[in-house]
Amino acid sequence: MLKLEKKQVKFISVAIAAVFLLGIVGLAISQTNKSFAAGPTSNVGVVNYQMIMSQHPDVAKAEETMRAEVQQAQKDFEAKAASMNDKEKQEYYAQLQKRLNLKQAELMGPINDKVTGAIKAVADAKGLAVVIDKGTVVYGGQDITDEVVKKITGK
Repeated sequence: MLKLEKKQVKFISVAIAAVFLLGIVGLAISQTNKSFAAGPTSNVGVVNYQMIMSQHPDVAKAEETMRAEVQQAQKDFEAKAASMNDKEKQEYYAQLQKRLNLKQAELMGPINDKVTGAIKAVADAKGLAVVIDKGTVVYGGQDITDEVVKKITGK
């Protein structure tokens, strides 16, 4: 009876080891398949954000407005700087720079919001969970740049 118990213990130990090894092999196979899922069925999208921004119809008007603001700031600086010392010139220049930065944010903010909204709409329609700028992606992802440009420009 003692020998029979040793055989049973040995059999149970071998069975547990086999189940354990099969579990590890199954886990390894399932993880390996997920690592190759960055192809067309991936839920990661990529866009060329800079290209989308450059093709937005409102950007030309914003750039023109910004150029006019920069020219006005230069005129203001040249007019007032003549009667200022170096420290006052630096402080005034910093004020103008801050004003220009705020103006650029005011002009480009709504455009950025529209582009982000279009990217989100296209990503939702395609079932994408994440959209990354194309410049940061080495391999994989589904490029949705053209669809976003069409949504923004209507072409």
